Amino acid sequence: MTIPTPFRQPSAYVPIAMSGAALATVLIHIAVFGIVREADEGTAAHIFQLLLVAEVPIVGFFAMTWLPRMPKQAMYVLALQLAAGLAALAPVFFLGL
Repeated sequence: MTIPTPFRQPSAYVPIAMSGAALATVLIHIAVFGIVREADEGTAAHIFQLLLVAEVPIVGFFAMTWLPRMPKQAMYVLALQLAAGLAALAPVFFLGL
């Protein structure tokens, strides 16, 4: 079975990896320090924010490049990227961090 072309592009899998890294940052911070509200945001919060914000132009580039060429396959990748981003945001939202 061959993988469709959009899945092989770095602009397809890098945002998913960045969301995974953001999720790992939050989970490691919770494991080490627990669920505490800090007066000032720490390093983990800044890393989390930078990873999620840096994803936006990469996802935009992917969408502009691949949606016109292969819309169905590109929509699958965009759905995976969205799901990964929401998974990274879920602990922050549900735990009120």
